[in-house]
Amino acid sequence: MEPLFAPFLLSFLLFFDLSSSAASPSHISQLFESWCDQHGKTYSSVEEKSYRLSVFQDNYAFVTQHNDMSNSSYSLALNALADLTNHEFKASRLGLSAAAIEFRRPNLREPDLVRDIPASLDWRNKGAVTHVKDQASACWAFAATGAMEGVNEIVTGSLVSLSEQELVDCDRTYNTGCEGGLMDYAYQFVIDNHGIDTEQDYPYQGRQKTCNKHKINQQVVTIDDYADVPMNNEKQLLQAVATQPVSVGICGSERAFQLYSKGIFTGPCSTSLDHAVLIVGYGSENGLDYWIVKNSWGSRWGMNGYIHMIRNSGNSEGVCGINMLASYPIKTSPNPPPPSPPGPTKCGFFTYCSAGETCCCKHRLFGICFSWKCCELDSAVCCKDNRHCCPHDYPMCAAKNNQCFKRVGNATITEASEKKQYFRKFSSW
Repeated sequence: MEPLFAPFLLSFLLFFDLSSSAASPSHISQLFESWCDQHGKTYSSVEEKSYRLSVFQDNYAFVTQHNDMSNSSYSLALNALADLTNHEFKASRLGLSAAAIEFRRPNLREPDLVRDIPASLDWRNKGAVTHVKDQASACWAFAATGAMEGVNEIVTGSLVSLSEQELVDCDRTYNTGCEGGLMDYAYQFVIDNHGIDTEQDYPYQGRQKTCNKHKINQQVVTIDDYADVPMNNEKQLLQAVATQPVSVGICGSERAFQLYSKGIFTGPCSTSLDHAVLIVGYGSENGLDYWIVKNSWGSRWGMNGYIHMIRNSGNSEGVCGINMLASYPIKTSPNPPPPSPPGPTKCGFFTYCSAGETCCCKHRLFGICFSWKCCELDSAVCCKDNRHCCPHDYPMCAAKNNQCFKRVGNATITEASEKKQYFRKFSSW
């Protein structure tokens, strides 16, 4: 099937099948194949694919039942998460730490008063929102960077995409990487670190790795403080959003949230907070007020990665608890000047390596190096065989099998097992 044709066929099948209350197994199977083509899904075995088809069919029934309701303000779809059970979805796509919420001490501050709050506002139209990202399970980091990206653009006029990976790898005082975290602690980490690196320089890997000590010192964007909106105070939350994008905690684990497609989401959902998102504006439609919420599950979820969630619902906690855990960074100081381009690395009196390379001694006598070579890695570890080097985060050399290792607990991990080849010979002169 041609890749460009697959989405059109899938849209046709969705219209045909989801408007029919009882689709045949052959229609479901055809719909599943088209869905797999569109989302690039492959499975390890026939048994796995058969199981995913059964999950897909169950989600199809749930979507169809909801969309048959004539009074709902939102609709569902077989989106990129449609081959996951709700249990699998909750295990892989959430990440707000309940323990961090329990022990946090709110940093309350009156938001800047906006006397004439506009009837609607969308920070995307003002250039203060970056592209929709895909988090895996570190939602707290994405909500925090989104808020910092927004306030940085508002203050400096420059929209810079910031590094979630730095927060996941390095913010370890209270947050625990992909195991969970909280935006307040992420803001405090950036304050204490005197800034945060860019996404381009320290890109997201989808998993926690060793903190890159070089990248953590690349302080491109700074913040000065952060504030928490008082719990269940929707008026102050609106004041804050009228000033800048605001990070919030919600309950994102409901099945309807997993398969959300478009419209104003009204629940039902609990107020047990387990997910972090970013409010980037608000508006009204058909008599319903809503928040414009940026998620971090990629652009194939919801409305190109966004959801409208009902505002002024009459419940002080807000739909899915959206009024319960709102926070935002504060920025008044300019960012530091960009660092000068790195120059060559001096090895000895007459020997240099290029920027981003590491000097390794080739011949040493009585503790004095008489011959240097260059390792084509930054902050590398020079192996004892005087011919190879390893990256700083895999510092254990094994020259016999050309691999670099690190120790995690009692286990020894190698980059080769991650399908990367980092074991290097020194570059020649």
